[in-house]
Amino acid sequence: MTHPHAPRIAAVETRRLPSASKLWEVVQSGDFIDGYAVESPLSPQEAADIGLRLPNWAGALLALRNRLVRPLGLKTEVSNTGEGAIFPVTYQDADEVILGTDDSHLNFRICVRQEAGRIYMATWVHRNNALGRAYLAAVMPFHILIVRDSLRRIARAAPL
Repeated sequence: MTHPHAPRIAAVETRRLPSASKLWEVVQSGDFIDGYAVESPLSPQEAADIGLRLPNWAGALLALRNRLVRPLGLKTEVSNTGEGAIFPVTYQDADEVILGTDDSHLNFRICVRQEAGRIYMATWVHRNNALGRAYLAAVMPFHILIVRDSLRRIARAAPL
């Protein structure tokens, strides 16, 4: 039972990324793209700062992932800027921030978009080979948990 004075937290919804997003320019037939949204007045940058700040359990999963994929030659850096960044910003304007990178096994982008009082978060993946297909299948359950948790944290956040 919910406490009568507890703040209402907007539900995370499965939602298609709006067609105005710059991310749609890279999507090809057969690519993976998901989409989630939550009510929020935050800017895309504020939402990205909150949503991409991984909780301890997700950070532990990322550390495990890095140990497992390092022998395969996949990127394992965790900085958000610079030449070796794993999530460098590839596009930004007042309505959205797109982060991501290209690697030998797959190319991916995370889009955080503000539109009509909602924050949309979408992940696009282009699989380059069999390793990319296997990798995406292996991480998908964790991806869904992490994205939904990110959006719940965004929904709880007051404007910065």
